[in-house]
Amino acid sequence: MSSSGFDQISVEALNRRLFFVTIFVCIVFIVLVMRLWFLQGINGRSYKLKSENNRTHVQRIPSFRGLILDRNGKILVNNLPSFDLYISPEDTQDKERVFENLKTLINLDPNEVRTRLKKESKTNPYESVLVKKNLTREELVSIVTNSFNLPGVTAEPTHKRSYIYGDFAAHLIGYLGEINEKEIAGGQYPGSISGDYIGKFGVEGRLQNVLNGKSGGKKVEVDAEGRQLQVITKDKAVSGQSISLTIDKDLQALADTMLKDKTGAIVAMDPQNGEILAMASSPSFDPNAFVTGIDKSELKRLTSGTDSPFQNRAISGQYAPGSVFKIVMALAGLEEGVITPEDSIVCPGSYDFGNRTYHCWKEGGHGSVNLHRAIRESCDVYFYKLGRKLGIEKIAYYARMCGLGTKTGIELDSEKSGLIPNNEWKLKKYGVAWQPGETISASIGQSFDLVTPLQAARLISVIFNGGKVYQPKIVKWIGDEKNKSQSRPVLQGELKVKRSTLEIVKNGLIAVVNEAGGTGGRARVKQTVVAGKTGSAQVAGLDKKIKDNAWFVGIAPAENPKIAVAVIIEKGEHGGSAAGPLAGELIKQYLGFAEEEKTPVSQDTPESVEGD
Repeated sequence: MSSSGFDQISVEALNRRLFFVTIFVCIVFIVLVMRLWFLQGINGRSYKLKSENNRTHVQRIPSFRGLILDRNGKILVNNLPSFDLYISPEDTQDKERVFENLKTLINLDPNEVRTRLKKESKTNPYESVLVKKNLTREELVSIVTNSFNLPGVTAEPTHKRSYIYGDFAAHLIGYLGEINEKEIAGGQYPGSISGDYIGKFGVEGRLQNVLNGKSGGKKVEVDAEGRQLQVITKDKAVSGQSISLTIDKDLQALADTMLKDKTGAIVAMDPQNGEILAMASSPSFDPNAFVTGIDKSELKRLTSGTDSPFQNRAISGQYAPGSVFKIVMALAGLEEGVITPEDSIVCPGSYDFGNRTYHCWKEGGHGSVNLHRAIRESCDVYFYKLGRKLGIEKIAYYARMCGLGTKTGIELDSEKSGLIPNNEWKLKKYGVAWQPGETISASIGQSFDLVTPLQAARLISVIFNGGKVYQPKIVKWIGDEKNKSQSRPVLQGELKVKRSTLEIVKNGLIAVVNEAGGTGGRARVKQTVVAGKTGSAQVAGLDKKIKDNAWFVGIAPAENPKIAVAVIIEKGEHGGSAAGPLAGELIKQYLGFAEEEKTPVSQDTPESVEGD
């Protein structure tokens, strides 16, 4: 074989090999380019984030929650310095060892920590996870001094809610609780994340977004163990706005004290604009118990008991109004012209209608009674007969005009509307028509009649403020002393009655407290004229083994009212003795009168009357 032939074969073989090598190199190059594109284009953001988290962490700065003050600027709820414990999963390599160290140092349950980390890793895999709020001083010292055994664990400064006076106005102010997944997903709490505490009840809940403010954040450089080296950038948190309530601290404290060891509610309001001066409900609870995470046994006690300490009886307690409803009856009777102030009836102590006898609270009867005396001494027979003349539809019309049977619109959740029945309601509810005998019971605030203490306070306010139905208000202003948004009265309606009608009813209510034989004499205040109405409402039909609920609604000064009060004591039996004195003390406190020795009681004074 010639050399030229050998050379030709060698070149061809070399070219073939070179071709395959070129193809191989091209394939490898394409694979590398595709891999680079995959890493940079598709997963670049993720790897960049991981790289950043090896050097920096983003830490959230919680906002400073707004203060809550009373009408005079006295702080009721503020914030105290505190520390929360966080774990950064990326910086905690040996998690189980860290969990055991935390259990030893601060008795933190490892299972609870695992649950939180697993939950948060789904949505925030690179952010620090809150595992314990409100570290005690001893816990903080243990964490700081043992930080070398706790890689990725940090104690961050924050603040915790402080309810300065414990259970003071608890149902009005409310409390904070940890946000749940459903609330986060709902979107009604923008910027909130797992571990945050939000308002769950009362003003704290209703005005959550006003009080809460906006969280900030900071980017910090950390070492390999997750320890902070320096702050790179920082966005300040925006504090929440403060709220001034309409309540008076001293009056509220007195109302709370009066209800200790009782079940019931007290509402005091300004009859000229609807501002709530005090709102108490008992049994109560201490909102501070929820700040650090309430004990399960204590939560069970609060939620499973029959006394319902979470219920704000002032706005959601629906009670038969008893003789307090006679205010509406007198108004309706005069305005419809079915009675005059001079008309009299004879009260023998009972009233027969159909096959039933309806009794007056005074067993022997009141004798000859006109409207003034009927209001003063709360004669049931007078109002039985008046109810029969009016009929349920007219009674319901005037009751609703006074604001009963519908929600007042107060800035609190869980308000109930009460109930003012009529024929249409009963047909819809029970499928049967209203019976005339039911009107007799409804005429003295029994049967299906239901009102809340808040509605009762507004009822007597309407009579003495010229017939104006104001929406009850609990917020006086929002903001701060320099820049605040002032709340204004909201007029919801007016009584369409003659001024003379109001004057007649007012005089009767003044007599209840100030004239001999009146049922509300124990609410009398020496320095001013108090007007009011007592009431005793049955809670279990005619079962005499269960004591009646005791009512009193009062207002003062009668000629230029500044405070209206409604008191309900469950199973208090007699409104004049159980509820009236409390109202009198509240009026005395708010109007600034010194404690006076009580007026001696004679046999014909209201204090000797124990029937209403």
